[in-house]
Amino acid sequence: MINTPTMKTVAIIFWILAGIVVYTYVGYGILLYALVKIRRILHLNKKVVANQSYEPAVTLFIAAYNEKDYVAAKMKNSMELDYPKDKLTILWVTDGSDDGTNQVLTDYKEATVLHDPARNGKIGAMNRGMKLVETPIVIFSDANTMLGRESVRRIVRLFSDEKVGCVSGEKRIQDKNSDTASGAGEGLYWKYESALKKWDAELYSVVGAAGELFAIRTELYQEVEKDTLLDDFVISLRVAQKGFTIQYDPEAYAIESASANVKEELKRKIRISAGGIQSVVRLRSLLNIFKYGKLSFQYISHRVLRWTITPLCLLLLIPAGWILAVQEGLFDWGFYSTLFWLQVLFYIAALTGWFLENRSTRVKLLFVPYYFFIMNLSVFLGLRRYLKGNQSVNWERAKRAE
Repeated sequence: MINTPTMKTVAIIFWILAGIVVYTYVGYGILLYALVKIRRILHLNKKVVANQSYEPAVTLFIAAYNEKDYVAAKMKNSMELDYPKDKLTILWVTDGSDDGTNQVLTDYKEATVLHDPARNGKIGAMNRGMKLVETPIVIFSDANTMLGRESVRRIVRLFSDEKVGCVSGEKRIQDKNSDTASGAGEGLYWKYESALKKWDAELYSVVGAAGELFAIRTELYQEVEKDTLLDDFVISLRVAQKGFTIQYDPEAYAIESASANVKEELKRKIRISAGGIQSVVRLRSLLNIFKYGKLSFQYISHRVLRWTITPLCLLLLIPAGWILAVQEGLFDWGFYSTLFWLQVLFYIAALTGWFLENRSTRVKLLFVPYYFFIMNLSVFLGLRRYLKGNQSVNWERAKRAE
């Protein structure tokens, strides 16, 4: 029973921590959906109406480092896209590649290739290549992701609204790997993210674009600092800072295999987390809700909390829950002791998911807490890497499942 000032303080701290965690991963989604529903009922939503006949010239921009093995599939996919061939420029920037990626591309007259032997990272390649883009719309895509046939057309249509400055497509994880820890966790994560993006876009704007497939108005491109880790996020949010919205079409999609295993996914997540923390610092003006209103609310709720205090809250919940459970009676199954043992059960499930990851016995239900744990662990590892300043801007590709 909580009956001392100290225990009451611990209880208050516990509920603040729990409230932040619940809001970050569940509450924001519920609140966002409720706001969207209310606005629909009151006819306050101004949904972007795509002009079906809008067909400006477009550049498909592919920054690639040592992607020789993907060239054939990517070019076949790009040439089969449902968009007028005379209005689609396929631009590859292969800076730093030493595996012959640029030589393989010489076999394709449909491709424009820029190559510099120096390796200056993806940002260096993007900054250099964007100086030569002449079309009003540029679509960024990775070499190892295949696009849905109508993706370019669906993205471009949304730019018929002059208030739209950026459009994000959807990243889809191939289902064939859903029986692995990385596939089950990553797939579920992106399905939830897709729902949040749809509601974000309907409320006002998506907060960040998926690097596998996103587009901007070429004139809005702002050269990105050379040490930037999350180019897609920074580029898209800077467009939003200028007063334009980021829209989202889940039917404009890029298909990618899940990471080969959770070790590879952790490597990718650490880089993203380091980049996320860097982005929060670099885009700190977006935290001013009085200036950016709804955009700040969405940005803080959907991104900032995940990359900053929420993982710390999860960690602090363990000792706070233990103190309250012991005071109440650890094995008396009171309110706080029950919550504490549920915490313990969750981490046991995550540990079991890790143990079973590369074994023949696989329980997908256990892979979700394991992936969730890895996702939050990566924030601490990413913070350490960011503070040390030893996260390279050069490509650090995670191995993908076959």
